[in-house]
Amino acid sequence: MSKPINLLKHPHHLALRFVTSLSGHPPDVSDEVWAESHLLPGEIGLWRRMNNQDRRHSAKVARRFVEARPDATRAEIAGALLHDVGKVECDLGTWGRVVASVVGGRTERFRTYQDHEFIGSRLAEEAGSDPATVELIDERGPAYETLRLCDRA
Repeated sequence: MSKPINLLKHPHHLALRFVTSLSGHPPDVSDEVWAESHLLPGEIGLWRRMNNQDRRHSAKVARRFVEARPDATRAEIAGALLHDVGKVECDLGTWGRVVASVVGGRTERFRTYQDHEFIGSRLAEEAGSDPATVELIDERGPAYETLRLCDRA
């Protein structure tokens, strides 16, 4: 299941994500409030487990997602907000994630990073998320293409 990211396919996205991940500052309060207003109580717990960089990124992606899909349901917005939540299990910093992206799943932690979609969907399901949220985190469902594009913007 582990797969290295094709760096030639997504260089802009990866470079921008790397630069923004160097700062550890938390998301803006307005992003925190907006995000948590779209999450169920168990999902808020997952959101708060994510590091500051991932929460900033996911709030940005979710706001793009809502702009691109104005009729998105609460469950879909939650999926956009939690699309990277599985990364909490890998315990890798920025540089470790870069290495895991380049070399793939050569270690247990790198495999966990590479499989974050599956892991995140399991965490969301355990937290009581709607099936549409779980499906979106697992890169499936009718809203996934929109999320993919918003994540790569």
